[in-house]
Amino acid sequence: MLLSSIWIVGLTRSGKTTRLVNEFQQWVREKLRVSKRPTKSHSLRYVDRPLTPTILVVAANDDNRRNLNDKLSISVQGSYPVLCKTPLGFISDEVTLFWPLLFERLKLKAQFPLRLRPETEQELATRLWRPKLNRNNLTQTGMTESRLVRQILDLLQLAGASGICAEEISMMLAQGIPNFDESIARNDDLFQLMGDCLLEWRQWCLERGLLSYGIIYELYWRYLLKDLTYQEHLSRRYQAVFADDTDDYPAIAKDLFEILLDRGCRGVFTHNSDGAVRLGLNADPTYLASLANRCQVETLSTRVGLADSLETPIMQLLSEPIYINHLPPSARSIQTNSRAQLLRQTAQTIIEAVKAKEVKPEEIAIIAPGLDEIARYTLIEILSAAGVPIEPLNEQRPLISSPLIRALLTLLALVYPGLGRLAVRDMVAEMLVVLSQKPKEIVADLQDQKEQHRLVPDIDIVRAGLIADHCYAIDLEQPRLFPSETYARWDRLGYRATQAYQEIVTWIEETKSLLEQQSSISPVIVLDRAIKQFFSYSSHLSYDRLAALRELMETAQHYWEVDRRLRLHEPIPSSLTATVAEFIQLLRRGAISANPRPIRSFGHKKGAVTLATIFQYRSLRSFHRWQFWLDASSHLWDKGGAATLFGANLFLREWTGRTWMPEDELESDRARLQRILRDLLGRVGERVYLCHSDLGVNGTEQMGPLSILVRAASE
Repeated sequence: MLLSSIWIVGLTRSGKTTRLVNEFQQWVREKLRVSKRPTKSHSLRYVDRPLTPTILVVAANDDNRRNLNDKLSISVQGSYPVLCKTPLGFISDEVTLFWPLLFERLKLKAQFPLRLRPETEQELATRLWRPKLNRNNLTQTGMTESRLVRQILDLLQLAGASGICAEEISMMLAQGIPNFDESIARNDDLFQLMGDCLLEWRQWCLERGLLSYGIIYELYWRYLLKDLTYQEHLSRRYQAVFADDTDDYPAIAKDLFEILLDRGCRGVFTHNSDGAVRLGLNADPTYLASLANRCQVETLSTRVGLADSLETPIMQLLSEPIYINHLPPSARSIQTNSRAQLLRQTAQTIIEAVKAKEVKPEEIAIIAPGLDEIARYTLIEILSAAGVPIEPLNEQRPLISSPLIRALLTLLALVYPGLGRLAVRDMVAEMLVVLSQKPKEIVADLQDQKEQHRLVPDIDIVRAGLIADHCYAIDLEQPRLFPSETYARWDRLGYRATQAYQEIVTWIEETKSLLEQQSSISPVIVLDRAIKQFFSYSSHLSYDRLAALRELMETAQHYWEVDRRLRLHEPIPSSLTATVAEFIQLLRRGAISANPRPIRSFGHKKGAVTLATIFQYRSLRSFHRWQFWLDASSHLWDKGGAATLFGANLFLREWTGRTWMPEDELESDRARLQRILRDLLGRVGERVYLCHSDLGVNGTEQMGPLSILVRAASE
């Protein structure tokens, strides 16, 4: 008997994922029972047949994907192979897998597709569009060139995720964006030029076999998903689909699920109306919710956390401030005049609670609408100094912030000719310090075991400055490091510093000679040789430094794979020196993060206070006993901010074509704030602190939508 599909809808932490796991467990048991039935040839015993993955498991983001994968595997004790994907991950893999079908249909050159990273995508698009942008004065729209290019590229991703042709983008913008919208300075041909740029970019990429996320989305829904051959493959591969948190899926995910259901696939879906974390970032929760019409609907009404006691009075306060003038004791406030005082008092409250053993560090979350570097640094420094561990959630610092990376980039500028302007005196001095570091136990025997892993440079800062002043020859074409004897008082440098400096000079000269003999050697190989030479003590490097080196190598490898592909199509390919210079400048602009894909920890998790933005915390789908809502009176609480792309509301399937007016924006902000508050209250078990300062980080008075809650909370 074919079981009907199930649509599980419920509040935050009401047991939706648990219900999905139970359905998966039941489905696997049924498959195992059927697979072990006796056959005619083996009628006296059961036959264990290997099971192939015949289910599609989907999760909203990468963290949720890993957690769901673990839960499903544990639920069946590893008896069934589980392969969980995010919507984008699944779509990307499908486009790559069925690329031959696509290039035949689109009449493209037969070449293996190469996926572009966002930073590489922006670099290439900027280079392609710069003449057009300058010619039409689009850079005079009040935005920087990089922001304008990113905004145009995001439109292609929004359109692809919602199943809208790229050719319709300019028309939709002209129809939906009002003339008085201040988010972008409008001129008569602006939106048409944006559309033209995107069509040019798409064609340029397809001719070279390059795929951005926006192009992947469009190729999938426009060509692959509508292909009968592909649909037949889908029906053969999957007998069931289990999709968790569908409120964060793009619209085309529903089109995929409908095709699977049409072909006899059983579906189990979960949906949270208070979720929609990625609304504004490709998600279309309302359109996905219509999938419930094809399923048996189960509603889970369990309320957890403080949502049961705080949700009603908070919502009443926001809608009718006169109705109630106080909140239950579980809502408390921390109020100061300046923001600096607020950060110190918030940290002190946490320190006192942890020392009094009221709460453990891992049971505390600090949540902010926008987490600036001042707040991040201050909270980390104060809590760490008091012995309270704190961990920023998914922190993404620029790769260039690592001294190791800066040193390696300077080394590249000294190895390749014509890059003298990229190796200034201070950079060379820093490079000498970093490359001469060694684990301390090699320098001297220490009794304190804890200090043995500390790295100490053979060339200290002072000596590095002297060497850079007297031994570094600044030259735009052939910068050089001369022998230490070039410095008249070279004896002051000391033996260890002199030896370390000579090792660096010798390595540079040997590498330059190698490049002269074999000009085809990739800079990736040069970087790899440098890391092996100067960071051979990798076991003594901290995780963040190892992560930075790993990301540098992955970025470099990707960059030169793209460069190699471009050289096959360019009539006059750029020189290797120019490409190295562009790579160095790309990293120095901070376009690449040091840890875009953090490695999860295995075993017992480190107990630490969680520090996150609203978007990061809600995406994690975690739970804490205490929450601290930082900058509770900030106007950013009801704004999408960086989590809302330009024009995102126009690419929802429910958009009617009507101009998006200010009153629509106000209603959208109000609905977003209510979802955020209900979601956060469902993720806290004991206490909420509303942290308010009269003045914000920029010195202006804070009177955001939650100000009324601060005054109603007990201190």
